[in-house]
Amino acid sequence: FEGQYRHWTGCAPVDLFDAPIKKYVPDKNAGIAETLRQEARRADWLVLWLDCDREGENIAYEVIEVCKSTNPRLQIFRAKFSSVAPRDVLRAVKSLGRPNKCDADAVDARMEIDLRTGAAFTRFQTRLLQDRFDETRSKVISYGPCQFPTLGFVVQRAKRIDAFRPEEFWQLTLEVEREDPSSPSGRARASFHWSRRRIFDRLVCFALYDMCLADPQVKIVSCRCQQTRKVRPAPLATVELQLEASRHLRLASEETMRVAEELYTKGWISYPRTETEKYARDFDLQTLVTEQRQHPVWGPYAGNLQDNGKFLWPREGNGDDQAHPPIHPTKLARPGDLQGNEARVYELIVRHFLATCSQDALGNKTTVRAMVGAEEFSANGLMVTERNWLDVYTWAKWSNNIMPVFEEGMDLQASRFEMTGGRTTAPVPLHETELIQLMERNGIGTDATIAEHINRIQKREYVTKHDQRFLPTKLGL
Repeated sequence: FEGQYRHWTGCAPVDLFDAPIKKYVPDKNAGIAETLRQEARRADWLVLWLDCDREGENIAYEVIEVCKSTNPRLQIFRAKFSSVAPRDVLRAVKSLGRPNKCDADAVDARMEIDLRTGAAFTRFQTRLLQDRFDETRSKVISYGPCQFPTLGFVVQRAKRIDAFRPEEFWQLTLEVEREDPSSPSGRARASFHWSRRRIFDRLVCFALYDMCLADPQVKIVSCRCQQTRKVRPAPLATVELQLEASRHLRLASEETMRVAEELYTKGWISYPRTETEKYARDFDLQTLVTEQRQHPVWGPYAGNLQDNGKFLWPREGNGDDQAHPPIHPTKLARPGDLQGNEARVYELIVRHFLATCSQDALGNKTTVRAMVGAEEFSANGLMVTERNWLDVYTWAKWSNNIMPVFEEGMDLQASRFEMTGGRTTAPVPLHETELIQLMERNGIGTDATIAEHINRIQKREYVTKHDQRFLPTKLGL
């Protein structure tokens, strides 16, 4: 804003929706702008190598404006690339295009909307609330069109926790133990789940239990065995990277993106801000797998993919931003090349990449249905037969659940049949992975800005984070 609109007391907050705005080069970047002008005077071509997304396109047009102020005859070209690996740089040089003004204008429009709404509502609510509470005194109570919905998810969960009142429930518990030569102990136990799950009336549950005791035999009514699979992950997009790093590495989304940007800048991985979850059919995946064969930890797995016919083209996810491929390693990092969180995030990306090029894990699932009196119970068993991608993506769990052999029509004695009780438990505070998923599902922010919005509500002291879970402060409420 310019003139009187820059000052909080210079106008009413509502006036900011129509106030004139100006885009300019800040003083700290004046030297960069001057260098561009000087270089443009003696240049014939301007090749733009900004990030290949809307924000990068917007910066590209800022560079164009600065350069053309001293040389309006410049020929302007745009390089499209997804990593700074030599092969990608050479490919970009050979296929130069033109910048996209529509993408740049879209960013300008979003920035203007964010500026006007953010400034107007921030001034309004700061003036309204600043002197009313001790927590807000001398503080700016900022507003953002993505910041407040993000805060809203945290507050909504906190209100559910406050409103929660525990309830007592009762259920029937059934266990059957049988001889099993394949088990180390010679016996195996199956825990059955009641089809009604639980009942909140003790007398009703007791009546059902009493009727079952009149005929306590466990009758096996069906036994079905079928092959099942645990599907390998889809290629890695930005939001999924943040989710996986939060789950498995316990990293905040902002730290994950900071580290990923560093890895990209140093040439270890591809561009980390992408919505794409599928590879183009001409993408050279085999070269990337071959590079990873030299790693002492997961190298043997990469070699097994190629040498034993285990390599499978990655399955396609739903996302595709038409700009960047999924996040993947661009070169091998040996032990010691990277340290700290950079090494951890790089390993996550490599293992995820190799998992996407693998076959699904396979197993045999057994489902047994049983009756005790008129009440139905069921139990499930699993025997993993081929681990495949689970061997490299070690954070994923899919383990054996051995159960005895049952046959349809059997009548058995229960080793345990009881009526048990419990109490419902309150929801837990919102985990960072849940918050990211809610933001993505509701279109709050973009894959590139989700981490920024989460960090901002912490900096504004609207929420606190403990053990990856968020709680609103008094100010946030």
